[in-house]
Amino acid sequence: MESILAFGLLIGLIVGGMWVQFAVAGAGLFYVWLMKGFAGWKALGIVSWGSANSFTLAAIPLFVLMAEVLLGSGLSKRLYNGVAPFVRRLPGGLMHTNIAGSAIFSAIAGGSAPTAAAMSTVALPELSARGYDKRLVAGSLAAGGTLGILIPPSITMIIYATFTETSIARLFAAGMLPGILLAVLYMGFIAVRALINPNLAPRDITRSTWPELGAALLDIVPFLLLILIVLGSIYGGFATPTEAGAVGVIGAVLIAALYRKLSVTLLSEALRRTTIMSGNILFVVFTSMIFAYATALSGVGESLVAMLDDANVSRLAFLLIIMVTFAILGCFMEGLGMIAIIVPVIFPALVALGVDPVWFGVFVVILVELGQLTPPLGVILFVVASSSKDVKVEDVVMGTAPFFAIILLFMLLMIAFPQIALFLPSFTLG
Repeated sequence: MESILAFGLLIGLIVGGMWVQFAVAGAGLFYVWLMKGFAGWKALGIVSWGSANSFTLAAIPLFVLMAEVLLGSGLSKRLYNGVAPFVRRLPGGLMHTNIAGSAIFSAIAGGSAPTAAAMSTVALPELSARGYDKRLVAGSLAAGGTLGILIPPSITMIIYATFTETSIARLFAAGMLPGILLAVLYMGFIAVRALINPNLAPRDITRSTWPELGAALLDIVPFLLLILIVLGSIYGGFATPTEAGAVGVIGAVLIAALYRKLSVTLLSEALRRTTIMSGNILFVVFTSMIFAYATALSGVGESLVAMLDDANVSRLAFLLIIMVTFAILGCFMEGLGMIAIIVPVIFPALVALGVDPVWFGVFVVILVELGQLTPPLGVILFVVASSSKDVKVEDVVMGTAPFFAIILLFMLLMIAFPQIALFLPSFTLG
């Protein structure tokens, strides 16, 4: 009953419009009070210290700062211009740039909303002027944006690792192949749609010249090298994710200098935005630790294990229930909040059902992607719609629907073939 009241209060506060951080903190404090009274709050100092004293979480501000410095150096436009000459002759033309550019960008930005916003700002005006179907363009940008939390380095994976004590290096390796496969599926769908209806994407048959291809490579190679160094140092065992984040910041500053964009103003703005964004993320983690502490006190995780055992619920059925839950909650909550609240509750049940925590980390990140595209309130839908006055939310919803179905099918494929996520960590890390 305490759990039902606490979760009911949490959902009520979020639906009522309260910021997720304060809703989680209020529900968590209420949860502890229901079970232990005010005396239960005496442990909050230890809980607070436990959430803050984490070398793992120190990676978050570093990866955010790396992304902010690169954004200030014109990352999104350079990626778009760099990818375009290589894909414009394909069926679907420059719409493939939305996916490929987002995939590269996501390996730097570490989040979906920044990826979708940056690519939409560049691509929507360009493709609208060329006569591309605005719904399909908006859908490709929304779908490409969701790759931001799957392709490493991913802030969402770092949060998941914090709550489950899972290896970040393994999670990053596990997310790489599913992220690439999803991007390929998106591009395949765009190509098929363009072949069936060529009016959706005017095809450019102009051959790119060697100087043009060389200039395009200069736009993207520095970013690819930075990604290779950051991730390679983690997979090779040379650096922890936090140390790799520090290397990434240095690399981002060097790239900004290479493009002659480095300035005191760029660095100060990057630091300001990093402080705001990191503070927001870490505040979510802090308040979620309070809720997780209350959940542990209540024993709801163990009760869930016993209930599943008594009901003889299969692993497939439980995963399908989780899929539906995340899809619905995605209408009301941001991804970090969903992971921080739900994962500590269901994790004991997952362990009891024999679900690999690394595999489930990738699975739950894709679930967050699904939630961010769930109409009518998925956050990425509004991010893309706000990037152009000519695109309405309804257009983004209609354009995103096929990509939403692709994600659902891919998740079922992951359930059937877990090695999609587990092969690369086993191959690279043993």
